[in-house]
Amino acid sequence: LPGASYNSLSLFNLSTVSMENIGEQVVCLIAYHLLFAMFVWSYWKTIFTLPMNPSKEFHLSYAEKELLEREPRGEAHQEVLRRAAKDLPIYTRTMSGAIRYCDRCQLIKPDRCHHCSVCDKCILKMDHHCPWVNNCVGFSNYKFFLLFLAYSLLYCLFIAATDLQYFIRFWTNGLPDTQAKFHIMFLFFAAAMFSVSLSSLFGYHCWLVSKNKSTLEAFRSPVFRHGTDKNGFSLGFSKNMRQVFGDEKKYWLLPVFSSLGDGCSFPTCLVNQDPEQPSTPAGLNPASKNPENHQFPAKPLRESQSHLLTDSQSWTESSTNPGKDKAGMSNPALTMENET
Repeated sequence: LPGASYNSLSLFNLSTVSMENIGEQVVCLIAYHLLFAMFVWSYWKTIFTLPMNPSKEFHLSYAEKELLEREPRGEAHQEVLRRAAKDLPIYTRTMSGAIRYCDRCQLIKPDRCHHCSVCDKCILKMDHHCPWVNNCVGFSNYKFFLLFLAYSLLYCLFIAATDLQYFIRFWTNGLPDTQAKFHIMFLFFAAAMFSVSLSSLFGYHCWLVSKNKSTLEAFRSPVFRHGTDKNGFSLGFSKNMRQVFGDEKKYWLLPVFSSLGDGCSFPTCLVNQDPEQPSTPAGLNPASKNPENHQFPAKPLRESQSHLLTDSQSWTESSTNPGKDKAGMSNPALTMENET
């Protein structure tokens, strides 16, 4: 698509020449170049923004690595990892309930972090490795990737819309008999086909953002201490959007980094259910009603967590239950304590 941009610009200029209204030509040219500039900017940022890796505190010390190598796989191995992770803001586990550890990078994986076999490193909030941009899409560039899809779709739709009248003239023999008429037909088909594929991909990622999921989490739900929870990171539509695009709306449409948090820790949701389904009368998981079942120490909140926890809105943004903020949601650390 980027390689064909020069050809589309030339053909677009051919279209505007035949427009009789000078004002229409000016508006179309400004709109075209604006969309093209935003498309290239977001595409560039998606490609050249380096994926973020876990911070040093998640790496094992030299002594811990030696101890881990001496211990056989099993409970003793896990005990070493549990001691190393006791002060880390980690709430997800493997399917067997073990600490998520990367043998390749020799670090304890933060929540939502995965090892990319192509990049050969652990990527924070990894969504997928995209061959079209030759880069991992994760915490550092997920917003840029979304804007790249959005501006690519708008760019193709604009080309198809402005070329439609000439495409119709092609079939009604209303165009001069030159090679340009076949260029217009090719341009319309290319823009239309890209629009269809981009609209489905962009719509899917919009759904992921609304649910606060990554592509990997959509295929395999994250596992918490209390079990699998497909909506464990969902805080409601508004807060889910803010985690990706930030608090300041003036930056939402610009490919500049404005996502909330540090990529290593994320607020979690207490309610173990799909927010689209009817809620239980109490709005609580039964396991959280026993405050004496404390098996794990409370962990410190990161700035990325406390920022959203101090919001006056409810986690699920329900206006019908004003008491849900206090009764239904909690500190992520206390959430995991109560549910175990």
